[in-house]
Amino acid sequence: MNEHASVEPNWPPVSLVMPVLNEERHLREAVEGVLAQHYPGDLEVVLALGPSRDRTDDVAAALAALDERVRVVDNPAGHTPHALNAAIAAAKHDVIVRVDGHSVLPDDYVRTAVSVLLEAGADNVGGLMAAEGTTDFERAVAAAMSSRIGVGATQFHTGGADGPAETVYLGVFRRSALDRVGGYDEAFHRAQDWEMNHRIRETGGLVWFTSRLKVAYRPRATFAALARQYFDTGSWRWQVMVRHPETVSLRYLAPPAAVAGTAAALGLALAGRRWALVVPVAYAAAVVVGAAVTGRGLPPRGRAMLPGVYATMHYAWGAGFLKGVAASALSRDRRRQSVLDRVRRRRR
Repeated sequence: MNEHASVEPNWPPVSLVMPVLNEERHLREAVEGVLAQHYPGDLEVVLALGPSRDRTDDVAAALAALDERVRVVDNPAGHTPHALNAAIAAAKHDVIVRVDGHSVLPDDYVRTAVSVLLEAGADNVGGLMAAEGTTDFERAVAAAMSSRIGVGATQFHTGGADGPAETVYLGVFRRSALDRVGGYDEAFHRAQDWEMNHRIRETGGLVWFTSRLKVAYRPRATFAALARQYFDTGSWRWQVMVRHPETVSLRYLAPPAAVAGTAAALGLALAGRRWALVVPVAYAAAVVVGAAVTGRGLPPRGRAMLPGVYATMHYAWGAGFLKGVAASALSRDRRRQSVLDRVRRRRR
């Protein structure tokens, strides 16, 4: 594995950084796939190892022993932003490529990304997260994740013209931009990409979407797993909005509004005001119609699942967001009560 292609001098060397946790089964394939990139410059892979419960550490050590381009750093916290920061700190080069263990990179991914990074003068470049399923349910989720009904107008989900973007999938960064903003905020266990890209843009940097990059992504395999994913994402999105209130938009407020509106409507209906049922009925009708349009390419079973997939994504995200709101309010009350208790003790 250490016999790699000759290096051309005009391409900048790159460091690929990969958070790793409990990846015994997939790590070798993922690393070998990264090292097989058709990139004419020098590259290295930095693995940030969390506290895995399987033999991931042994696999990583074996990979590093076989190829000098593979290095290993510790991530005792086990969280993604901590892993990324540890790997970036250990990286040798000035172009940083984020890689996820379950994403399948095209062979020319790094070459194309670096080319666009230099052409656009960007601080971060990314492309399309192409959700691809192997079961009817996963295909339904992939269709939902690629539609505006499911995820709004996010370029890296739905595609679009090349140009400046709010955020991108994964990312190929100039190290100077990461240093300028202080890397990933380790307070955000989710939504850390969006939050850091926001800081890059706020400090005058350019985040660039290109349709020339496409990374395959495997969606969650069950309704329960999908609900957990979107609940967590919604909860952390609230935290981003607390930190950066200028990022509030109707796109992020729509799911919690749907949850609150449906709950209020059902409560009114139980109290005898059946007219309130128009709210959940209207939502259900809109989802069914939207699914009929966006699910045309799905097999019959996948089309039948699509309305439920949309509803799961919307309501789980909205419930997670509201949970974040409630947790913040409770935390403020506890801090206020703690201050009052200290004041009372001093007066005694």
